[in-house]
Amino acid sequence: MNLKKLSESLLFRIIVAIILGVVVSQFAPEWFGRVFATFNGLFSNFLNFFIPVLIFALIAPSIAGLGRGAGKWLGVTAGIAYGSTIVAGLLAYVLAHWLYPTMLSGQDLITNVSDIDEGALTPYFEVEMAPPFEVMTALLLSFCIGVAMTTVKSDTLYAVTKELESVVVKVIWGFVVPILPFYIFGMFLGLGMNGNLGSVLSAFAKVLILAVVMTLVYLVLQYIIAGAITGKNPFKALRNMVPAYFTALGTSSSAATIPVSMESTLKNGISKPVASFVIPLCATIHLSGSMIKLTLYAFAIVYMANLDISTSTGLGFIFLLGIMMIAAPGVPGGAVMVAAGLLADMMGFDDGMVALMIAAYIAIDSVGTAANVTGDGAIAMIVDKFAGSKKDHTEEESAEATA
Repeated sequence: MNLKKLSESLLFRIIVAIILGVVVSQFAPEWFGRVFATFNGLFSNFLNFFIPVLIFALIAPSIAGLGRGAGKWLGVTAGIAYGSTIVAGLLAYVLAHWLYPTMLSGQDLITNVSDIDEGALTPYFEVEMAPPFEVMTALLLSFCIGVAMTTVKSDTLYAVTKELESVVVKVIWGFVVPILPFYIFGMFLGLGMNGNLGSVLSAFAKVLILAVVMTLVYLVLQYIIAGAITGKNPFKALRNMVPAYFTALGTSSSAATIPVSMESTLKNGISKPVASFVIPLCATIHLSGSMIKLTLYAFAIVYMANLDISTSTGLGFIFLLGIMMIAAPGVPGGAVMVAAGLLADMMGFDDGMVALMIAAYIAIDSVGTAANVTGDGAIAMIVDKFAGSKKDHTEEESAEATA
């Protein structure tokens, strides 16, 4: 049973695909490599077509759902969660600019076959698949319609967007996810046959270690801030959240970890109403760990591929990604799938770079998820402090009025 579950895991299949791609690239004939180059080209074009639809279908109902949420602390919680996610991205961005010139010095990345020698792998044929609209159009449209639905309270339109979301998620699970391992295999097969594999693996191993360390450091920082605001011992509070961290590490699912996160949060003295509200909400909108991984990997590729990305573009990428990732829990592979459009449109990533991002992200998906859900406990501490202060203040006013 355990072996069957393991074989059905996307993470397991991605890791096997990477290993097989590396091994097979050492002896595969050129025709075999070109077959997968053709396959990867077709699948990449499909992703380019599908991602704007995915962004609209997942983000519009997510924004509308947030707007329909009950409770006066919705805006406060959402603001703290978004702020935490953005700060995580900004810190990762600064760290990348500070460390990468030394850490990745001399390591280059070439994924576009047109930039290599004539003997490099090329597809047998290509099929263009134009997207119905651009990624930025999809993001703006989903934001506008999502916000409008919270104002108009259109149950019919909301039901339509939720059904579209279900259809898109079905396409992801039924088509995209089963094919992803073959796509990743073809990516690493091509890197190996084009002679660019050693540099990539070496660089990404360093970035992986950096991402794991930074998510842990950021968790400590989150709890120190929460402890300073609430007057509680941050290290004791963080220790109480350890079961949630390791549950998420094992399941790679924020949703599956909610019961454990709730129990751990209650141990920190958080009121049950606040915990019941904050933990499920933040499982959807608080993605600081995912943001750290995406930012570090994205700018590693930017540095290695020598892409000319301005500071304003880099910051814009982080702020927009923070909004788009509210759709991540509905997508296998989460944040990197909804980020793929931004990586191509804003950062200038080619298909090979996007494939590399998907492989690298999913390979340590559980690390980001664990950081996300553990950080939710710190947000719950802050919201509980503010909600408790407001309640105490109201009770004092009522007592004075009675007197």
